[in-house]
Amino acid sequence: MTSMAPWIHRQSLDLLAQQGHAWLLQGPSGLGQYALGTALTSAWLCESEHASTKGACGQCGSCHALSVHTHADLFVLMPETVLLDLGWPLSEKAQAEIDNKTRKPSKEIRIEAMRDAIEFSQRTNARGRGKAVLVYPAERMNHITANALLKTLEEPPGDVKFILASEAAHQLLPTIRSRCLIHTMAWPETKEAQQWLIDQGFSAAEATFALKTAGGRPEEVFRQKELGQTMSWWAQFPRAMHAGDASYCSNLPPSEVIDALQKLCHDLMMRQAAASLRYFNDTDLPTIKTNGASLTAWFKRLSQAARSSEHPFNAGLMLEALCSEAREVMNAP
Repeated sequence: MTSMAPWIHRQSLDLLAQQGHAWLLQGPSGLGQYALGTALTSAWLCESEHASTKGACGQCGSCHALSVHTHADLFVLMPETVLLDLGWPLSEKAQAEIDNKTRKPSKEIRIEAMRDAIEFSQRTNARGRGKAVLVYPAERMNHITANALLKTLEEPPGDVKFILASEAAHQLLPTIRSRCLIHTMAWPETKEAQQWLIDQGFSAAEATFALKTAGGRPEEVFRQKELGQTMSWWAQFPRAMHAGDASYCSNLPPSEVIDALQKLCHDLMMRQAAASLRYFNDTDLPTIKTNGASLTAWFKRLSQAARSSEHPFNAGLMLEALCSEAREVMNAP
């Protein structure tokens, strides 16, 4: 388990000092929206007298209940796939349906879960510290679910606070955004982020390189590591794509391959412009003769492919096509 990043702790203290019943935490993925959301809810529900100024104590009964995901005054509203990934329990009905294979875990926040959250918000709190609802990723609400939440945000019960944590806040209904206090996630300083990664077990070289490939977003580093995108994987990726080797990334979903190809294309264009590379080391990039117009057109096609990458007709065929196109573009005269 990772320790709370110092820039997340600073942001939590800043927000705890402000009043409001609903916060929208927004910004690109990898900046810690979920970590900040849990830090805020933990402090709101913490039984320590200093929680409002120093954050959750981590020692009281409330903090313990949160750590084992059993707090009676916190409702976590997430897609079932995210709940399972993060170790939160499903409702008894949802768990039974999935265990019986009548359906798969949902990738959206279901209306049934939203109704449960609204019913929860209207109940009396159990531990005397109020109640909290954490919605993450908030952009996974469809219009029906979002409209159900909107009614509660318009007329909130007196002792409940809402956190909407989002990595694509532009997809939320404008009426949802207008009823929340908005906090844009802070980007950490590079040196501070590198040191934090070292404290979490990365070597200095790994921390520097991983932060580079993750675009400066520390939480993204951990996600890439879980997917097997290590320092050596990234170093060899450009030449694997130069050869069109689809097997090199066969264990990744198409969305991750597209993201990596976009980073590669970006740095190839930067090298042609004699500009600083953002994601790769120059020695890892193969020498190519492709012109800038071809690279720009390739980047646009990758952006178009990203829109359908979460629901490909055939993931294997999509991967083969992506890697084949990479080889053709990078080997073009």
